[in-house]
Amino acid sequence: MIIFNQDAVIEEFEELTMDVGRVQRETLKRILQENSDAEYLWRVGLAGRTDPDSFKACVPIVQHQDIEGYIRRIVGGEYSSILTGKHITSISLSSGTTGGKPKFVPFNDHLVQNTMQIYRTSFAFRNKEFPLGGGKALQFIYGSKPLRTPGGIVAATATTNVFRSEQFTRTMAAIRSQTCSPKEVIFGSNFDQSLYCHLLCGLLSYQEVQCVSSTFAHSIVGAFRTFELVWEELCEDIRHGILSRKITDPAMRAAVSNSLSPNPELADEIYRKCKGLSNWFGVIPALWPNAKYVYGIMTGSMEPYLKKLRHYAGYLPLVSSDYGSSEGWVAVNINPKLPPEETMFTVLPNIGFFEFIPLSTDNDVEAEPVCLEEVELGKEYEVVITNFAGLYRYRLGDVVRVGGFHNSSPMLQFICRRGLVLNVNVDKNTERDLQMAVEEASKLVAAEKLEVVDFSSCVERSSEPGHYVIFWELSGEATESVLRSCADCLDSAFVDAAYVTSRKAKAIGPLELCIVRKGTFRKVLENYINNGAAMSQFKNPRCVTRANVAVLRILYDNVVESYLSSAYD
Repeated sequence: MIIFNQDAVIEEFEELTMDVGRVQRETLKRILQENSDAEYLWRVGLAGRTDPDSFKACVPIVQHQDIEGYIRRIVGGEYSSILTGKHITSISLSSGTTGGKPKFVPFNDHLVQNTMQIYRTSFAFRNKEFPLGGGKALQFIYGSKPLRTPGGIVAATATTNVFRSEQFTRTMAAIRSQTCSPKEVIFGSNFDQSLYCHLLCGLLSYQEVQCVSSTFAHSIVGAFRTFELVWEELCEDIRHGILSRKITDPAMRAAVSNSLSPNPELADEIYRKCKGLSNWFGVIPALWPNAKYVYGIMTGSMEPYLKKLRHYAGYLPLVSSDYGSSEGWVAVNINPKLPPEETMFTVLPNIGFFEFIPLSTDNDVEAEPVCLEEVELGKEYEVVITNFAGLYRYRLGDVVRVGGFHNSSPMLQFICRRGLVLNVNVDKNTERDLQMAVEEASKLVAAEKLEVVDFSSCVERSSEPGHYVIFWELSGEATESVLRSCADCLDSAFVDAAYVTSRKAKAIGPLELCIVRKGTFRKVLENYINNGAAMSQFKNPRCVTRANVAVLRILYDNVVESYLSSAYD
């Protein structure tokens, strides 16, 4: 068995980040040598060369649509060196929340190795700050059911591909041997039943749980929103030792029933604790008194869930997970004590070759990308990745800011997705701009003891002039006067100069606030899961395009009232 050595992992990380320029050149050379037979690299004229100058001169910067033809051939079962030297045998499915449908992304063992390196490094620094003893981790992690493409290639979400690998099992066993025994429950396709059983198993092990986590913060928030509804039923299951009849999946029912036996004392204790909570504040440490932190991705599109997550977590630290995507990992969080809003991610220079396109105020001229060792403190960039699985100079679409350096490796702050913008004509409001506007306007409903459960947006162009539409799901009913004020507040909170000018000139119409029925965003989630996405990988779409017909239909079909802004009347 491989034994996890925390100090050795940290020492290796320190060595890797001392001279990132050298490590990056070596990493690129490895990638190009291993994939020297790839048809794509020969077509662009690289001809077996492995130096950075030749690579940049020959290989174009691409987006996903530029290489879809090559990926379709892989998905179709063509057995040749198309993007990589070795034939690709697995495909990752992106979440599909950006473009409306999942993208096919090449996946191989190298990406699993990179994931395990991220896991080990992240855990080493996290465990140094928050040591875990011999216990368990309650992890709300769910895989998707793998499928086979017409060409026989296995396709699943990136997380599922990792969970299925032997490397994942070995790495988790190594970590477990030194510290804790994670409680990893990855059940079948019925998410509601899986979540119910997951909560039940967590309660049965309440003294042993030392951290609560999920891939994304919203999954933890969603789990405890569900707990608020089913906690009494869970108590009854524990009291009588009989699993609820609503769990109908045979394998799931058998697995969980084996862990159940009548325990009225535990049921009474859980009942008293739940009854003693004020609006569920601090429910996590109340039920799992030995938990030391809550862990998951908490930056970017997850930031709107932090307020509710802090409510559930009480005094427990929130620790943000690492930075990556379906296309590959980029950086690791080595400062777990920083709050999520201040988290920076240190690039691991040996897991891919990274370039950064400086953001320019001149939209007609795009700056040349710079290498990892050339980025500058305080500047913003779009990330470009070259990985071991056939993506070369691939634009991730993520905007990051360089917030510092660890040794010589940049520490990145995630800003937003570059392609997610609200835009009628010359205006450009990013996902971050939308989030800030919602945060400002939500203060008005908070005064009525309500909260914005979730939100999304789109641009309505069916009438002239076009206008922004913001969809809100609220925890209760707000008065008409408050909601009209919210519409005005949202509209005036967008401070993009082009937007303000266009609104004043009536070139953009009044913003429309649409209140949707309770459970609407749950329907959006179910839509993605029914189309093959995994709960762990889902991110609620903040800016929905017209191409995302299914989500737009769900949102509009569930509108119960709408209000037009009068902010610029």
